[in-house]
Amino acid sequence: MRRVVPNVKVAGEGAQRANREFYGRLGLAEVMNHGWIMTLAAPAVPAAQVSFAVRDATAPVLPDLSVEVADVDAAHTAMLAAGAEVVHPLSDEEWGVRRFFVRDPNGLVVNVLGHR
Repeated sequence: MRRVVPNVKVAGEGAQRANREFYGRLGLAEVMNHGWIMTLAAPAVPAAQVSFAVRDATAPVLPDLSVEVADVDAAHTAMLAAGAEVVHPLSDEEWGVRRFFVRDPNGLVVNVLGHR
C-alpha cells in the first residue's frame, strides 16, 4: 500500500479553484491537475492527499477513493478471485497509471492503481 486518496466530486473547474484556495489555507498544495481531476497534497507529507474531480477521463463512473498499490496486477487478481465486482477493467492510462475500479462491500467505487 502506498497511499489512499479520497476523490471528491465537484461541479466544475470553478469548484476546483475554490477548493484549491480553501485547502491551500490549511497547507495543501496542488500536485496534479489534468483539468478533470486535481490533487492537493501536504508538502511535508506528500502521501496526505485529496482529489477533486469533475468526471473520470476514461471510466463511466467517478471513483469514491483511490488506492495506490505496489502491484496492481496482483491486486486485480486477488479481487477477481474473491468475486469482487470490477466496475472498470484493468487499463493502462495515458497519464502513466495502470488501474481498475472495484466496488467495496459498502458500495463505494475504489480506483486501484499503480504508476508505470
